[in-house]
Amino acid sequence: MPAPAERVSADRRLILTETATPAGTRVVLFEDTWRQHILRAHGELQPYLQDILDTVASPHHRENDPWPGRERFFKQHVGPSVWLMVVVSSETIPVRIVTALGYQHGRSPKGWTP
Repeated sequence: MPAPAERVSADRRLILTETATPAGTRVVLFEDTWRQHILRAHGELQPYLQDILDTVASPHHRENDPWPGRERFFKQHVGPSVWLMVVVSSETIPVRIVTALGYQHGRSPKGWTP
């Protein structure tokens, strides 16, 4: 959890929590993204906030997202499905989580090799 002075981004959005990629890049989750997007669209993720952060910090698989400047992070056997997918955007600073969901009802990502 960020220190209180760091809980607001430059554009005045409240930071709910943060993690880092395996390379050490800081990644934030804005409070409005969590409540107004992720929980509204994927309410089943409510108990999996820590798993979402862990997926970014230590993914089992990563791949580019079709949207430029975004990357998909996957972790197996966490969340409401066999795979948890977290999409991270580096289009602006701070780098941020833009969505998370249970992936493909258990199917593995296309580029996955165990």
